[in-house]
Amino acid sequence: MSTPRERRRHLEYHPAMRITLDHLRRYAIARSLFKPTTLRRAIEKLGFVQADPIRAPARAQDLTLRHRVADYRAGDLERRYPKLPVEEDFLVNYGYLPRVHQQLMHPRTPRTVWTAARAGQAAAVLAFIRARGAVHPREVDAQFAHGKVTNWFGGSSNASTQLLDVMHYRGLLRVARREGGTRIYAVRDTDADLGAGGGAGAVACMDALVDLIVNKYAPLPAGGLAQLVRQLRGGAPQWTAQRGEALARAKRRLAHMRIDGVDWYWPAADRPASVRWRPDDGVRLLTPFDPIVWDRRRFEIFWGWTYRFEAYTPAPKRKLGYYALPLLWHERVVGWGNVTASDGELRSSFGYIGGRAPRSAVFRAGLEAELARMRSFLGIAE
Repeated sequence: MSTPRERRRHLEYHPAMRITLDHLRRYAIARSLFKPTTLRRAIEKLGFVQADPIRAPARAQDLTLRHRVADYRAGDLERRYPKLPVEEDFLVNYGYLPRVHQQLMHPRTPRTVWTAARAGQAAAVLAFIRARGAVHPREVDAQFAHGKVTNWFGGSSNASTQLLDVMHYRGLLRVARREGGTRIYAVRDTDADLGAGGGAGAVACMDALVDLIVNKYAPLPAGGLAQLVRQLRGGAPQWTAQRGEALARAKRRLAHMRIDGVDWYWPAADRPASVRWRPDDGVRLLTPFDPIVWDRRRFEIFWGWTYRFEAYTPAPKRKLGYYALPLLWHERVVGWGNVTASDGELRSSFGYIGGRAPRSAVFRAGLEAELARMRSFLGIAE
């Protein structure tokens, strides 16, 4: 007679088991919302944490990590960053990633060639920062007075700040720490940091980068996978022409299944039909940049409604709110919440796809517990 453990293993998965959309949805949630761990371990498991400067009620990186790091408080990543083996950089978007992953993208070949004058400015700034050790952008601006330039949003910015940003992207500088959200720059030790990017070939690096983003966002519909591989142009512009081949290789090595006319991909070692992927009954407010939410096409397939990030939508045209946080309960995203912290109080309002909150004592208790966790995260007293 088999033991309970053996019977459980038999029920978990076998190769002929038919994987359904329900399996993929549970798998997507449970693999991303792993048991809270240390900050370093959580970043390693995620592989990359997207950053965003908007605080509503906290920055996206903090809202992402609070679900995955034990006893996490808003700002912990910024406070502890200097002692962590992580870097700020651009992958498929801007954020934080382990240093070993950053090395896969460097040395970068810039997409534009500097003029002699621009290269001279950069060399002077580099020498200034090397002599100082670490500098605030206003120190560079005060020293060189590069003037003003038009920024990405059509406004005016210090030319020195933009130059520092470009030098960081090119791998000449690194973010040593932040002060009040502002990057403090230091010279990057390029000889020590070439690592995997300098020693491995383009194919190996591109495959590792694709696996990194798949591990974070899986399971991915084919369109989402293709979009992420295209966005690797930002992190590894030197291999832009190789993205098509990298996508083809990924499709061959990843697990794959077509469900309801959609091709899905996930790491080959994972078994989405396993009962280990079992979301809990908790209620969670997710940032718009959370891995569970990020792929909007997948979101609509899983939950049957369209979620939009409306921070840059004119107020009269918003339907969900300035920074609506998707509201996850068990394996359903039942609505959204808008949460603000003001005068030592947490204010919240909610909208629901069904027109009203679920009629469940478990949901009500879960929502109260989530708001209590949010207060603790933000340092707000009950």
